[in-house]
Amino acid sequence: MSDKLLNERELNFQLYEMLDTEALLQRPRYAEHDRAVFDATLETARGIAAEFLAPHNQKGDANEPTFDGEKVTLIPETKAAWNALAEAGFHAAHHDAEDGGLQLPEVILRSCVAYFSAANISTSGYSFLTIGSANLVKSFASDALRERFLPPMLDGRYSGTMALTEPGQGSALGDIRTTARPAADGSYRVFGQKMFISGGDHELTDNIVHMVLARIEGAPAGVKGISLFLVPKVLVNEDGSLGARNDVALAGLLHKMGYRNTTSTVLSFGENDGAVGYLVGEANKGLSYMFQMMNEARIGVALGASVLAYQSYIHALDYARERPQGRLPGSKDPLSTQVRIVQHADVRRMLLQQKVYAEGSLSLCLYASSLFEDSHTAPTEAEREDANELLDLLIPMVKSYPSKYGVIASDLGIQILGGSGYIREYPLEQYYRDNRLNPIHEGTEGIHGLDLLGRKLSQRGGKGYRLFLDAARASIAEAGTSKQCAGMAAALNDAVGILDQVSSDLLQQVAADVDLGLANATAYLDLFGRVVVGWIWLRQALVAERALEAGAEGSEADFYQGKLHAARYFMDWELASLASQARLLSAGNRLTYDMQDAWF
Repeated sequence: MSDKLLNERELNFQLYEMLDTEALLQRPRYAEHDRAVFDATLETARGIAAEFLAPHNQKGDANEPTFDGEKVTLIPETKAAWNALAEAGFHAAHHDAEDGGLQLPEVILRSCVAYFSAANISTSGYSFLTIGSANLVKSFASDALRERFLPPMLDGRYSGTMALTEPGQGSALGDIRTTARPAADGSYRVFGQKMFISGGDHELTDNIVHMVLARIEGAPAGVKGISLFLVPKVLVNEDGSLGARNDVALAGLLHKMGYRNTTSTVLSFGENDGAVGYLVGEANKGLSYMFQMMNEARIGVALGASVLAYQSYIHALDYARERPQGRLPGSKDPLSTQVRIVQHADVRRMLLQQKVYAEGSLSLCLYASSLFEDSHTAPTEAEREDANELLDLLIPMVKSYPSKYGVIASDLGIQILGGSGYIREYPLEQYYRDNRLNPIHEGTEGIHGLDLLGRKLSQRGGKGYRLFLDAARASIAEAGTSKQCAGMAAALNDAVGILDQVSSDLLQQVAADVDLGLANATAYLDLFGRVVVGWIWLRQALVAERALEAGAEGSEADFYQGKLHAARYFMDWELASLASQARLLSAGNRLTYDMQDAWF
């Protein structure tokens, strides 16, 4: 089976042909870098992934973390991987050089994370969470808190978490019960319990920085009364030395079907005198701050789903090319040589499906990362605002499409391998189990559907939606005069028209009856996501066509022909069901809304 982590040619295509990442070198923040720096960083990431992450992926899955009542034990390879990532500077890679960072673009960092996640999604989760929580500290904490906690988070001495969910509350953050009581020294005492906290306890680092949502006593009800607190596992003295253990206790480990080497914890805050916590930013604005980490995590979860889909595709393709079985239907000689299963049309169908899901999702996630970059470093304020607006609209699809279709890609991989797909000697069954968590991580499809239709679509006068339509129609116009892409452009144009009509109809339904209007929001999210990925595939096809016209030969020509064929497949098969789905949505189909509890 394959030992590849990602297709390097594919990643270069996405970074340098689709996104023109080299153009970032013209921006002042990256003026001292060059393409060689970007490539060397990616090479370092690939090497660490191969040496320190991939070898224990299955071992970590088979040997879950344990808790003896006092400490959590992980397989030792986890610590070695953490140290390798920290020593190479990846926890600080996107931070300014003056803060100890490598001052790299967001899209380069996320491409490195793609290697780590492809090698070992569970172990890389600790770094993923630490990067996000350190960004929160950097963006919103006071100077004193940044000085005390940020340097050790960036150099790997401390790790970080996000602590939102509570037992019985799930995603209903407006109902959280964790409370914070002001203390005489200006800090707070935090009381409550959090659940499903990834990386919530371990011995990888000297300290764990929990970013906790809680309600200050007397705060308004609902989301308007939520504040954000920095609550360390171990108290830190003013000189940076470690003090006493904080009143944060591990109540137990949760045992998951996937991501098994990432601890999933139930944490109790304040079982004794209260956990010492420090208010981050202003009181009652905690959820708005946490959305920064949540949105970063949504792109990150989607990227993880994409690379797990890609791993499933790579392994299934290698197996299909090696495995002899059966003969083509037209062969009547039972003594003829068996063919490799890649020669069977139905196997190629499944591989093609995997390819469009995996490569479409990866391209979408890296595009979202480039929008994140543009929202911070684009040359003009108008460009930064537009990038932020478009990214805000697309986040629900960025999170949900790879998470949903990545699982399908992993499932198809199992199917291609047949019986070998569901036995542990092959990695496909683990990829499926790992990937199945992603439609739930960082907001379920249902939550993102409500967010998209109930808020994102119409916010700020629908500016983000119009920006997407303009971008999609610009690509359609560009492809309309193309030899190989004109037909695909016409198909996407029809899909965009369907999307626009459905969006208008649903907004009217929501205005008339919000509960009924949002009843089919998840189906709308799926429809929108497929249109967005259709646009992504048209853009890939245009790049491929230009490369072929420029004289690409040999394996390079095969690569670009594969892009064109996959794009055609997406337009012909994946967009084909939009019309029937749209009819149900535009008609305001009530079947799910009218179903009664007693009828199940």
